[in-house]
Amino acid sequence: MDLFSVSSSGMEAQRLRMNIIASNLANAETTRTAEGGAYRRKDILFASQEAQGFGSVLQNSIDSHSTGVKVVGIIEDKRPLKYAYEPSHPDADTKGYVAYPNVNVAEEMVNMITAARSYEANVTAFKATREMVVKALEIGQ
Repeated sequence: MDLFSVSSSGMEAQRLRMNIIASNLANAETTRTAEGGAYRRKDILFASQEAQGFGSVLQNSIDSHSTGVKVVGIIEDKRPLKYAYEPSHPDADTKGYVAYPNVNVAEEMVNMITAARSYEANVTAFKATREMVVKALEIGQ
């Protein structure tokens, strides 16, 4: 079951990453948020996930590695916002500049493709693991 949890944790992480990317794309032009100010691009942090069961802990202590991936957090991108001179815009400051999100649509599209490919790779690994388990059970009959 540990083999399945590695792929499923990767799929879950990439699904959440896709949600964050979709949020970034949806808010690429949002100049006013509930928190105040322009939307800030969000990113996701991953880390390796520690094994849970005794067998997994024993195997990891022998192999010195963890199983799966977990989401550590969602952070705001610290890159500066984009400013445009639009004095008639309702969100313009006193000098007539409007703060726009620090979202680069092309970068987000590349991130989306990468996340989709990673998800597909985890699905393929999951299916391959399932097929190996089925074959092993057939051999044991």
